[in-house]
Order: sequence, then structure tokens, then C-alpha cells
Amino acid sequence: MSLDDLRTQPLIATERFALRPLRKSDAGLIEHYAGDERVARMTSSIPHPFPPGAAEAFVDRAMSGDTEELIWAIDGTESGSSELKGVIALKHLDRNQSEVGYWVAPPFWNTGLASEAVQALIDANPLGDETMFASVFQDNAASARVLTHCGFRYLGDAETFSVARNASVATWTYSRKL
Repeated sequence: MSLDDLRTQPLIATERFALRPLRKSDAGLIEHYAGDERVARMTSSIPHPFPPGAAEAFVDRAMSGDTEELIWAIDGTESGSSELKGVIALKHLDRNQSEVGYWVAPPFWNTGLASEAVQALIDANPLGDETMFASVFQDNAASARVLTHCGFRYLGDAETFSVARNASVATWTYSRKL
């Protein structure tokens, strides 16, 4: 798959929200939610404290098309909800494989939103993947349940560096054949 193929990012609609490409106006809510230590600590790449300009740089990178990652906002405006409930991404790997990553804003935790967003991405399969992978920190059982609920199977243990924790953190790795 070429980078040109990744630049065509589809809108993925569900009954409760749409997965849509990021836009400049998302930076404020991304900064607000990603700046929450509870969110940052459950990701490998979000720093805490969240530095000024980081949200704008993240949105600019997502919009540039110069990346092997597609990033969507979880947008609830069509159903009368928040414009940004979280973010979900699909990073292209080799051999028709991708890695799923996501975070959901705390006001929307325990609502089934993450499971629905992951399932919508699986159903759309915008990169034509044969397999999707995902990893979660072992102290994030809620995200592990999201993955197993969406048909991911446990592969094994590993560890990943967390910028917010400034430490390597034990992870569980999962895969889903499509």
C-alpha cells in the first residue's frame, strides 16, 4: 500500500457517531481531553503534562497526508452529542496489516463508545487489511474488554514505553483476522 492510498480517508458513520478525519477545530478538545492525566497514562504517546501546541501539531500531522496512519475523530454531532468524544487511528503495517489505537474522553467512558468505534473501523476496513493488531496496558482492563468484545484474540505479553509515565509498561497484545 502506498501513502497515496492512505490519503483517501473515508467517513465512517454509525447510529451514535461518525468517524471523520480530524480538522483544525478539533485541537481545543483534543488538548482538553488528552491533557487529562487519566487519558495520557493509558496511551504510549500522549505526554503529561500536555505541552502547548501539541494538539495543533497532532492535528496538522493527521491532516498532512504524510503519514502511514489514518486518524479519525469520534464525532457525535449528528446525534446531538459532542463534536469530539475521542480519537481512533489505524496505522498501516506491512503485509495487509494495521494497528488500531484509540482513546475516549472521560465523560464518555463506560458507554460502549470505544467498542462501537473499534467495531466500526473493523467493519469498514478502510485499508483492506487481512489482520488488525492492538495493544493495551495491562492496568487498562477496560480497553482489553473492548478488544475482546470486538473479536480480537490475545497474542501475548510485551511492554511499551509510555511518555506520560516515563516508563516501560507491561502490555497485552491482540490480533483480529478479517
